[in-house]
Amino acid sequence: MRSVRKWGLRLFALIAAGFAAFLVFAPAYVEKGRNAVRAHDPYPVSDAAAALHETLMIGDWHADPLLWKRDLTQRGTRGQVDIPRLLEGNVALQVFTAVTKSPAGQNYDHNSDDAADNITLLAMGQLWPPRTWNSLLERALYQAEKLHGFAQNSDGRLRVITSRSELDALLADRAAGQEIVGGILGIEGAHPLEGDIGNLDLIEDAGYRLIALQHFFDNELGGSLHGSGDEGLTDFGREVVNQIVARNMILDIAHSSPQVARDVLAMTDIPLVVSHTGLRSQCNVKRNYPDDLMREIAASGGVIGIGYWADVTCDDSPAGIARVIVAAIAVVGEDHVSLGSDFDGSVTTAMDTSELAALTHELMQQGLSEAQIRKVMGENMLRVLRQRLAD
Repeated sequence: MRSVRKWGLRLFALIAAGFAAFLVFAPAYVEKGRNAVRAHDPYPVSDAAAALHETLMIGDWHADPLLWKRDLTQRGTRGQVDIPRLLEGNVALQVFTAVTKSPAGQNYDHNSDDAADNITLLAMGQLWPPRTWNSLLERALYQAEKLHGFAQNSDGRLRVITSRSELDALLADRAAGQEIVGGILGIEGAHPLEGDIGNLDLIEDAGYRLIALQHFFDNELGGSLHGSGDEGLTDFGREVVNQIVARNMILDIAHSSPQVARDVLAMTDIPLVVSHTGLRSQCNVKRNYPDDLMREIAASGGVIGIGYWADVTCDDSPAGIARVIVAAIAVVGEDHVSLGSDFDGSVTTAMDTSELAALTHELMQQGLSEAQIRKVMGENMLRVLRQRLAD
């Protein structure tokens, strides 16, 4: 009997050790595969490009590192974004976007809104608080807490930006030589509202300033680009859009259906953002809106953020990204093109954020002027932020 008990205890200890090892190593293993940077030789960066890059105000509309179990105050050995690498890349402004739901079998063509959710298992496996396991709202609030925590522990290298005055103070400090990056909180799909407009107060109080309406599935606000059909805004979606406008938030229509985008254009007079995308005429895939819709979005005074992954660029090398940017300028104009990497968004890329000087080099090689490069790399983003953020 004692022998059976002893072997039982050993078996239990082995199972417990295995489970503990899973919790320690599995999140890193999963992320390493989801957010890979392909091995490559150093990209060319001319002396002129390096010198120009150091003078740029660089901003990125979209990255998802808050989803993963990683200390963003430390330079990572996996993933594509953290504070040290942002500073190495001379990034001044980074939107950190909260992903709260992802359908099983996620794809660009069609996803069911009642598909099993991938983020539930990820939240459990990464030991997020139990309150996040069955609440999309709590997942958004927790990811905001993570960014604020990183800012507090960053030795002054990260500052969360929620207002125009905070934005201007950050830029003044950078101009004075301080090594610091500004983080702006965004939500990838407004399903964390859970159908209750009152929850927008909680989202706003947590520091969120950019709201995307949809992600990979239709939600209470309307149709997704990857949902059941080209559905437009619901009544609740219209209520949320009106509140986003009234609260001086930034409205992101990346992943929204074309009809949602047109509904938003018809009912607003603010600059709209497509935070991470490509250009249909340059890369003919459903994930990219048609060029005529992109021109309508630009006419709002808004911007399109060009992504860094092959699904939207058809060539994710720095040279390939630069070609998409040049093509986008030809379609929507130099005042309406920005950067929207989708770093750490379960995409493989050809570079991480520390290597952005290679993009500056390729934009110069493509013949863009210094003024055009400054606009694309950050000034267009800054214009929209200053127009939308409250004092």
